[in-house]
Amino acid sequence: MNKVNHPKKPPQQPSADQQASTVAPGASLSKIAALFENGESQGKRPIPPLEQWNPQFCGTMNLTVKANGEWWHEGSKITRERLVRLFSTVLWRENDGQYYLKTPVEKLLISVEDAPLLVTRIEKVCTDGKEYLTCITQTDDVIVIDAEHPVLLREYAGEMRPYINVRWNLDALIHRNAFYHLLNEGKFIEQNGQTVVKFSSGDFEFCLNSEALAE
Repeated sequence: MNKVNHPKKPPQQPSADQQASTVAPGASLSKIAALFENGESQGKRPIPPLEQWNPQFCGTMNLTVKANGEWWHEGSKITRERLVRLFSTVLWRENDGQYYLKTPVEKLLISVEDAPLLVTRIEKVCTDGKEYLTCITQTDDVIVIDAEHPVLLREYAGEMRPYINVRWNLDALIHRNAFYHLLNEGKFIEQNGQTVVKFSSGDFEFCLNSEALAE
């Protein structure tokens, strides 16, 4: 079994890290899932400190995140939502735009067609007398829309799509139904000769160009 040294790690590691250290490079999909299965079974969904891990590259995994948010492995759709949630916790994007599943001992290249995460719900929450808009992904990430996590539009396959940053440099596509819900929380106004939709989330305000969203 190969041993990997991690000089930058703190003296005490989370139990998931200890489990990961027993997995040799080239672990299968099921072994990667097993790294964090204990936490999931206890109702937890910890996001590991991926930014602290520097594992060796172990090759390419035949896993693709489709543009519609589906995860496919070796030509078959992954239907176990729990499995997708687990994999999303070890999802990592390098500065060159490549995506990986990353553990303390290995890094496996995967394919992502558009954004690796998908917002399926928009909810409004009230805290300290202020209302905030939150995005909830299919993998249970909760992101408050604010200056550090604004909603942005960019083009994919000839259409403008809305996205929000979730963590590190991982973005989530806002599903069409969720985005319609978000639009209902905004106000249509005229700005510089264009019709825009204005939103408020806490003290943060932002606008989206309604013409760019037209089908």
